[in-house]
Amino acid sequence: MPHHDTMKAIRSLLFTLLFASIPAHAEDPAPQAVPEAAQKVEAADLYQLLLAEIALRRGDASLAAQAYADISERLYDPRIMERTVEIAGFAQHFDIAIATARRWLDDDPSSREALRAMASALVTSNRLGELAPHLIALLESEKATLPDNLLGLNRLFARNPDRAAVYRLIDAVCQPFSGMAEAHYAVAMAAGGAGMSERARQEILQALQLRPGWEMPAILLSQLLMRDSRDEAIAFMEDFLDRHPEANQLRLSFARVLIGEHRYLDARREFERLLRDLPNDPDILYAVAMLALQFDDKRLAEARLKDFIALDTVSDRNSAYFHLGEIAEDGKRVEEALSRYAQVISGQHYLPAKTRQARLLFAQGKFGEGRDLLSSARVTKREEQIQLQIAEAALLREAGHFQEAFDFLESRLAESPEQPELMYESALLAERLDKRDLMQSRLRRLIELRPDNPMSYNALGYMYADRNERLEEARQLIEKALALAPDDGAILDSMGWVLFRQGDLRGALSYLERSYDRNEDPEIAAHLGEVLWTMGRREDARQLLLDAQKKFPSSVILSETVRRFAP
Repeated sequence: MPHHDTMKAIRSLLFTLLFASIPAHAEDPAPQAVPEAAQKVEAADLYQLLLAEIALRRGDASLAAQAYADISERLYDPRIMERTVEIAGFAQHFDIAIATARRWLDDDPSSREALRAMASALVTSNRLGELAPHLIALLESEKATLPDNLLGLNRLFARNPDRAAVYRLIDAVCQPFSGMAEAHYAVAMAAGGAGMSERARQEILQALQLRPGWEMPAILLSQLLMRDSRDEAIAFMEDFLDRHPEANQLRLSFARVLIGEHRYLDARREFERLLRDLPNDPDILYAVAMLALQFDDKRLAEARLKDFIALDTVSDRNSAYFHLGEIAEDGKRVEEALSRYAQVISGQHYLPAKTRQARLLFAQGKFGEGRDLLSSARVTKREEQIQLQIAEAALLREAGHFQEAFDFLESRLAESPEQPELMYESALLAERLDKRDLMQSRLRRLIELRPDNPMSYNALGYMYADRNERLEEARQLIEKALALAPDDGAILDSMGWVLFRQGDLRGALSYLERSYDRNEDPEIAAHLGEVLWTMGRREDARQLLLDAQKKFPSSVILSETVRRFAP
């Protein structure tokens, strides 16, 4: 046996190790203080504890679990047993975890810590069939937090794919607590997850009988009803809100459903009531702003968005800043729009905000500043870099700098010669620069690379149709594009245009009208006006072209068509 001073040194070292960080894995079990029993045990056990913690520090959780299991079989100490279950679960030695927890429970059946350890081991090892009695005992041992614990049952198994097994377990666990609304709600959640809608509804109704006016089951029932009948769901929500007008969370869900039903005026009324009751609720403020944008009420939308960003409770303001930028841009408040877009620093609106900033700078003639903004955007994904490069080329093209845009894309393609999006954009620019052979070769290569992408077929077919050549091949290409994207407005326009070139005026009119209904684009308007004129419907053509010119005064192709047919 070591000298007393040696034993003291070992204990001190072990204590330090047990409190030290374990950097090998962020998910590793956190080190614990040395158990009191370890101050009284033999040197062999201290050495084994030391070995276990060193093994865990070095990433060998399996060795650590086995070492702790050996010690916990010789010693009775709850903290050693708890540490054993924890490390064994982490190392996926579930047999060790369960055996240790069971031994601990046998020694102390009333121990909450032992019950938690057993429940944790069974959950981790997915042995749900053995879990119910232990969960029931654990729930009964914590009466003060029983309602919350019942509501949290489903979260324990959120990642378990066997929803039927989870339902059977929660149903069994909740049986002793059938007098509590929370138990029925927990069963309803599990039943809904397992696709047992009727059982879920029954349990929700039980919960509402025990706690009338409780919103959580009412919201869940409305969601279940929405799967089968939107009308039934809406009727239920209306009735519940009539009886419980203070149910603001359900009212918020109801208002969103009304938006989905395009009942915007009804939705607006519900949101106005919510704002009166909860003027500082960020979800409501943002929803009201988005609904106001639906109504094109930019003044109201701006006011609510400003209220939203002023709240201390809001953690993500990026979307609000983006929409405020859009509103300012629409109001010709360019500097304010630039400032708002600059406040978007992450999220789904980050790239659109940068693109809009650059577009505004281009409109001011600040081409270098706009390009620098796009090239310095903080992106890490290759797809995002491509989006920014295409946006930069598009802005140059819109500014009439076709050669510069083409050269920029060529430099990017030198790095990625067959990047599809860059190839497509460069092909369109090649056509602008009368590099027809290059355009054709790149579009045909794109068709080989992405045979299911309609845009390459459409671009090549439209080029032939617009030049009034190879019309049969053009039609076949556009038909292929249309088969892949039957409702695309640009492709419908191409089909109408090739039919016009082939002399099928009625067919052309049909496709062009469908296209213009989907997308009021100046080029489509020019095509439609020319077809109407050729068919002899000159007044219709003149009116269409003049109306379109008011909407798109800067369109060159539309102005040329108006000059020809409606001077």
